[in-house]
Amino acid sequence: MSDDPAALFESNLHSLRLIARGKVRDIYRVDADRLLIVASDRISAFDVVLPDPIPGKGMVLTAISNFWFGRLGDVIANHLTATDPASVLGDLRDREIVRDRAVVVEALRPLPFEAVVRGYLIGSGWKDYLATGMISGVRLPAGMELAEQLREPIFTPSTKAAAGDHDENIPMAEVERLVGAKLAETVRDSALELYSRAAAHARKRGIIIADTKFEFGMTPQGELRLIDEIFTPDSSRFWPADRYASGSSPASFDKQYVRDYLETLDWDKRAPGPRLPAVVIAGTQRKYREALDRLTGQQ
Repeated sequence: MSDDPAALFESNLHSLRLIARGKVRDIYRVDADRLLIVASDRISAFDVVLPDPIPGKGMVLTAISNFWFGRLGDVIANHLTATDPASVLGDLRDREIVRDRAVVVEALRPLPFEAVVRGYLIGSGWKDYLATGMISGVRLPAGMELAEQLREPIFTPSTKAAAGDHDENIPMAEVERLVGAKLAETVRDSALELYSRAAAHARKRGIIIADTKFEFGMTPQGELRLIDEIFTPDSSRFWPADRYASGSSPASFDKQYVRDYLETLDWDKRAPGPRLPAVVIAGTQRKYREALDRLTGQQ
């Protein structure tokens, strides 16, 4: 595991009780209605958390997500509160740990699937297309190329796999079975609108958002909220528009760079993950920071 003092592999706060540790985020209980979410510098690939963090990555993810939550709040309400994370932490050491990488959010019930929107044919969608001509039950035209733009973005939900397992694409009918037809349609329509709005903004900044995934949750009153992160290099595929061409896997500003390196190794894509060389860690840092700069204008 990296011993870089600038990297946060995992937080261990003194002020609050840890209730969950995900692939990237650590979640603490503030009170009955609120949670503190800390974005660590962990990075996962193929659903495995790798032993080496990417220094500063959690800060980049937090800044990008907060930018999009603010910009797209009129599409659907999100889980953010107006609470300063430092105000819920009594220990000064904790405040320093979470600086620029934490948010206080509503405590919500997550929906049991990931809402994936694809604008281009890549990743697991490409593999499903080659095998069946479809993604999540959506039939696509024959003869499409790798990374080809779809005629219109499509909603292709997936399972939420347990740690170490892999997500699987599921049809809309399965989402309707899980949460009911009306809520499923609202999630689908919201996800497609979010993607459309963000893709248009990103394209003006020289970035193609090839695909992305969202998570949604429900309030105790039954209201839908957008949760987790949105349009970050962890949850999306970002391609430089000036270097895009279908027929091959494009260059990226996201963790596909790490996946591509891992694909060169003799690794079965099961935990424990392999160490990352310094050049890959530094390259990933640069890509994430460039995504932040291009999308938001922040350094």
